[in-house]
Amino acid sequence: MISTEKYPQYLDRPESRRLEFKENFPKGEQVARTAVAFANGAGGKIVFGVQDEPRKIIGIPEEALFSIEEKITSSIFNQCAPAIVPEIYIQSAAGKTLLVVEIFPGPHKPYYLKKPGKQTGTYIRVGSSNRKAS
Repeated sequence: MISTEKYPQYLDRPESRRLEFKENFPKGEQVARTAVAFANGAGGKIVFGVQDEPRKIIGIPEEALFSIEEKITSSIFNQCAPAIVPEIYIQSAAGKTLLVVEIFPGPHKPYYLKKPGKQTGTYIRVGSSNRKAS
């Protein structure tokens, strides 16, 4: 699905409880951790192709879109429990292509990272950061 919104308003907002920017796909469990935190809270968007500090739209090369989308879905599916099903779509902004991952508040809380388990792998979103839940 490609969004036709000309310039998404969220690009003018700082990272927050419901918004995270990623320049590209990070190593490790960062994406899964953010997905868990969003699912445990009010939901949110992870926008790939945007540098946060200073804010700059980098974009994602078209030939890398599906590879990154696959990495995102695999990361979330393989590392999170219960299952989190994100909505992933392509959006254009300032002539660049972004990949937006929208996570909705989950009905089966708590969500957590499988490897560390429920006791130490449950995260919540506090401001613009992911924190371990107590």
